[in-house]
Amino acid sequence: MAAEKPHMNLAVIGHIDHGKSTTVGRLMFETGTVPAHIIEGYRKEAEAKGKATFEFAWVMDNLKEERERGITIDIAHKRFDTPKFYFTVVDCPGHRDFVKNMITGASQADAAILVVAAPDGVMEQTKEHVFLARTLGIGQLIIAVNKMDAAKYDQKRFEEVKKDLSALMQMVGYKPSETLFIPISSLAGANISKKSADTPWYTGPTLLEALDTLKEPEKPVDKPLRLPIQDVYSISGIGTVPVGRVETGVMKKGMKVSFMPANKEGEIKSIEMHHEEIPQALPGDNVGFNVRGIAKGDLRRGDVCGPVEAPPTVAEDFTAQIVVLQHPSAITVGYTPVFHCHTTQTACTFIELKKKLDPRTGQTKEENPTFIKTGDAAIVQVKPSKPMVIENVKELPQLGRFAIRDMGSTIAAGMCIAITPKQMR
Repeated sequence: MAAEKPHMNLAVIGHIDHGKSTTVGRLMFETGTVPAHIIEGYRKEAEAKGKATFEFAWVMDNLKEERERGITIDIAHKRFDTPKFYFTVVDCPGHRDFVKNMITGASQADAAILVVAAPDGVMEQTKEHVFLARTLGIGQLIIAVNKMDAAKYDQKRFEEVKKDLSALMQMVGYKPSETLFIPISSLAGANISKKSADTPWYTGPTLLEALDTLKEPEKPVDKPLRLPIQDVYSISGIGTVPVGRVETGVMKKGMKVSFMPANKEGEIKSIEMHHEEIPQALPGDNVGFNVRGIAKGDLRRGDVCGPVEAPPTVAEDFTAQIVVLQHPSAITVGYTPVFHCHTTQTACTFIELKKKLDPRTGQTKEENPTFIKTGDAAIVQVKPSKPMVIENVKELPQLGRFAIRDMGSTIAAGMCIAITPKQMR
């Protein structure tokens, strides 16, 4: 086995219909992940259905399409490789799924491609996604100005879109001067893997080259171990085997660990990854591990494993900065939606609305508002309905971000900025 290339989780975000799926389909095709004959089959089928330009989008929408048309094609879990990295695409289909996938999946995106169609430019959802990406801690952004073919590869139009986006990015704290803006046509394949003759005025990298300029995310190995439990198995002859992804720190054989909020302790007997035993696990590793002194019934999904000397924090209540993405009415004190944080889903009650903020600048607009609504950013105090682990985003960002869901949709996203810890002993 050659050493794995560094791994990056990549989110592809942007307004609906601006070509996200087509862009990802094209990246898969250009990196050889999806063979040409499959695309060709899609193309013929798309033409027959009068949707001649959809072949690449169909690669991404294959799951939905599969159910409708009974064909199966597995896209190697949306993985593709560049010379430097291997990427997993955190597919962000629509608005609501975007947040859910991003925060509650194991997939914390390390970087994002923001797709903006040249003819339309910046739309409402473009703004929202840029803001969300920032709130959720995605530090690196590449801007793909798509559908340049529809804008006749006009440099002036590209510069206009770039100018509008730069203003938007500055507002939320991204640095446009450090960001690559690339004119592309995912459909025509312009500037994806090869420089396009249609944009002689563009001298920068292609989209694939731009991906290789991203910086590898730092592994937070110097922080205390935090591993949110995804599942717990009982394996005969071995015992209790919790499974999860190391978010921070290092898990080692022989370590004494504590599980919160279960309030159980044990010792790590063995760690396994990809069916092989390993001596230690690092951030990003998905592992199963066997713990001495723990029964299957002691643990559940949402518990977090940490070292006995620095156990995960259980919140009595916490203060959070949130952005309300969509809510049919208004949010007031007493509202109790479900918070999705790492692998836990816990109902939490808003006990105080401290401040309403200007979402663009972060400045306080109003102290102690009586309600907050769609589009507002706010600082609130929240009380979990049952013990839950959450960490301060400044110390352990991986366990400090969350989505708030109610009535089947994501209504807000946010991060924890202060905690009143619960005494567990």
